[in-house]
Amino acid sequence: MARLARLKLTDDEVERMSGELSGILDHIEKMNELDLEGVEPSSHIVALENVLRADEPRPSWPREHVLEPAPDPSEGAFRVPSPQA
Repeated sequence: MARLARLKLTDDEVERMSGELSGILDHIEKMNELDLEGVEPSSHIVALENVLRADEPRPSWPREHVLEPAPDPSEGAFRVPSPQA
């Protein structure tokens, strides 16, 4: 698997990872033994609720007000330094 993922692993890492992978596969095999007849598939064990506010359009702050504290605004936008290569 490491070769397919193009990972360079030491012999010690290969040894340790093969043991961990073996443990994971053992757990999967145990789960395959469970009787899941009638159990609905789910992506979470608890119900999720959206805790964010509704996404509804609303007026923005005036551009001038937002740019007021900017150190060097330019043409109605924030000016930022170019990234260093």
